[in-house]
Amino acid sequence: MPVVQSVRIGEHPDYTRFVMELSDQVEFNLTTLADPYRVVVDFPELGWQLPKGFNPRMYGALSGFRYGLFKTGVSRIVLDAKSPVQIKNTMMLAPRGQVKNWRFVMDLVPTSRANFMAMMKPAEYPTPASVSAAAAPNVQGNVEQARVPVMTPPKKPNKSSKHIVVLDAGHGGVDPGASGVSGSYEKHITLAIARELRDKLERTGRYKVVMTRDRDVFIPLRERTAIARRAGADLFISLHADTFKDRGVRGASVYTLSERASDKEAQALADRENKADLIAGFDLTSTSDDLSFILLDMAQRDTKNQSSRFAETLVKDLSTSSKVLRNPHRFAGFAVLKAPDVPAVLIELGFLSNKYDERALRSKSHRTKLAETIKTSINRYFNRIEEANRS
Repeated sequence: MPVVQSVRIGEHPDYTRFVMELSDQVEFNLTTLADPYRVVVDFPELGWQLPKGFNPRMYGALSGFRYGLFKTGVSRIVLDAKSPVQIKNTMMLAPRGQVKNWRFVMDLVPTSRANFMAMMKPAEYPTPASVSAAAAPNVQGNVEQARVPVMTPPKKPNKSSKHIVVLDAGHGGVDPGASGVSGSYEKHITLAIARELRDKLERTGRYKVVMTRDRDVFIPLRERTAIARRAGADLFISLHADTFKDRGVRGASVYTLSERASDKEAQALADRENKADLIAGFDLTSTSDDLSFILLDMAQRDTKNQSSRFAETLVKDLSTSSKVLRNPHRFAGFAVLKAPDVPAVLIELGFLSNKYDERALRSKSHRTKLAETIKTSINRYFNRIEEANRS
């Protein structure tokens, strides 16, 4: 696998240059996306030897940089632009003289919005064989194609005696999520807790656990809900760790779906989380708004009630084992909670912007404690369902 060894950005009088050094030559594919302006470059799957929390200094037309696994076989970089840009040159330069690595070089120049919109389509570059050979997603969430599922009624699998719980580790791959005060990434925190919780649930023998992702890979929001529906999930739990402008704020909270947010902070959080696909350079222009009707669907009422019952149980248990926010059960329109037939909650495990919360979430012992608490809540939730079914 080719390895990325360094990235740098340079400002020149009439263009901005992006340079990425690699251990070997690779194919690449370019895409531009608007609102906000982004340049997206896809490569075959790469290894990354960049420092932890690496973020190159921005110059010229560029304002942001993200990288990571977009789907199996495809690594992606996303460059945010301050204004419309045009790709003037792209080059893959062979090692020469003192330079021992291959270099991917891209020059960007300012342009008008009209020109940018006219050119907003994939460039004609060959697609690596490893990318085109990617397979379809399976029920464990190893998503190979970043496609948008149609929200048709799922084909329920044959039910076993086990309850099916889907664990959704927020963010991943090219979408790092929130960044902590010490440089930790939300995507790593959520995956670590999801794995811990999975192991605890499976050891009980009561549950079949499905992970939307079990590695550092990007999964579109709607694919996460589609994974749950294909699995015939009895419960969907999305794990996150936010940041807040007031670094003194700390504590966990639990969100369920509502057409109207419980407060401004809840709405702001939902707005940020719902932009995950945009942040990862996912092209939303061709997606249908097939989820927009769900909040109006009366069939979802029972699902929302079950979600709220589980959230109340979870809030009580979390408050006995860790710090929680005031009014910890909150409501907002999170896209990832919009499956109409799967009870679902989103847990904000704490604030990475708070040094105490971040330190705790980076601690294995605290993550184990949180996972044990969530497992207890899941047990209590299904105990009530089983008791009701017997009566």
